[in-house]
Amino acid sequence: MSGDRHAVVLGAGVAGLLTARVLSERFSRVTVLERDTVDGCELRRGVPQARHIHGLLDRGRTAIEQLIPTFTSEMAARGATVSEVLVGTRWYAGGLRVAPTATGLTSVLATRPVLESVLREHVLSRPGVRWRERTVARGLTGDGRRVTGVHISADGEKSTVAADLVVDATGRASRAAEWLLDLGARPPHEQRREVDLGYASGFFRHRPGQLGGHSAVVVSAGADGRGGGAIRVEGDRWQVTLAGMLGDHPPTDPRGFAQFAASLPTSDLYDIVCAGAPSADPAPYRFRSSVRRRFDRLTAPAGFLVVGDALCSFNPLYAQGMTVAAQQALALRDCLSADDTELPSRFYATATECVTAAWQLASAADLAHPGVAGTRTLRTRFTNAYLARTHRAAHLDPRVARTFLRVVNLVEPPAVLAHPRMAQRIVQHGGAPPPTGVPLIR
Repeated sequence: MSGDRHAVVLGAGVAGLLTARVLSERFSRVTVLERDTVDGCELRRGVPQARHIHGLLDRGRTAIEQLIPTFTSEMAARGATVSEVLVGTRWYAGGLRVAPTATGLTSVLATRPVLESVLREHVLSRPGVRWRERTVARGLTGDGRRVTGVHISADGEKSTVAADLVVDATGRASRAAEWLLDLGARPPHEQRREVDLGYASGFFRHRPGQLGGHSAVVVSAGADGRGGGAIRVEGDRWQVTLAGMLGDHPPTDPRGFAQFAASLPTSDLYDIVCAGAPSADPAPYRFRSSVRRRFDRLTAPAGFLVVGDALCSFNPLYAQGMTVAAQQALALRDCLSADDTELPSRFYATATECVTAAWQLASAADLAHPGVAGTRTLRTRFTNAYLARTHRAAHLDPRVARTFLRVVNLVEPPAVLAHPRMAQRIVQHGGAPPPTGVPLIR
């Protein structure tokens, strides 16, 4: 795209920052509008889940490095934990520990403010990128065929910002559907999956030798909908998050928090909580439903895109959101061209692949819990029965463990678990839950 062209990005979360990074390659001016005030590595009011653990899947890490090649090394320099999945981290699935083995995958574990600060510094260093804080988007200008800008309010003053492209990265509370209706355009159909997930998170002192020297532990939600995790973060601390689905939310008082941790199938989280005095009472967060907005089924107006959680908000138990946002940024990069009239349709068609893959994985996992409402087809029931066997086989068989974690990290498609040789190992080793102390199968 040539000439003086202006793109506006609404929201400065992970999706918004990565989108601005991509647009800076093709637009002479990119303005990022952010409702909050950003002060270094402080928490932002607009990111309610910022107080809870954040792990970036390997697929997301490699996607970000296509835009910011030094991302992983800079995160490590800021105190993030960078480790080989299953070697530096403990994973539990189906109540059993996944066999420790090399996977070729790298996890980046950090607090949300540190992650955003690294991305923000790179984006703001790009030529033509401008940053505006304390600015709220109120609506779009244009008509049902083309969006030409955005109405904003800043410091009590209302104005309009003209743009050749407006990108909504305002998260799951996006008002894009309402804005499109105001222009006479059709809003997208929404798909929802009610999970009523509750989190509670706190920081605890790290002590030498804890967790056998591992940097993190992830306990996937079991049949009772309970799970959690702990990651070693900057400041030589543990950040611990406990989670429960369908209204079974962890308490935020220290004693109740510890009791909830004790109910998990491993004592790893309970041991961390009991060994280190918390810096404050655990902070709560509630996530009622996953939401997917089907812009891919619309003829959307030119000059307007929706990305990140505004497009699809996943159950955060599966840590897919940041990775899918990074994949969308790369999809946008591939779709930009001199003629942007068809940009929305090109982008949504391209981004739908990664969104659908993650949505289907998350939906199948949600529907494994009997209390989650939804249609359970024969395929869904078979898939969840097969995944239960996969969890058991992954406890014993490092080859299954490696493949399973590569699927979880969105590096491999779920179909690889159904390959005849892999299926044979899963069926053979994934029968009844094994007794403790059973040796690994090579």
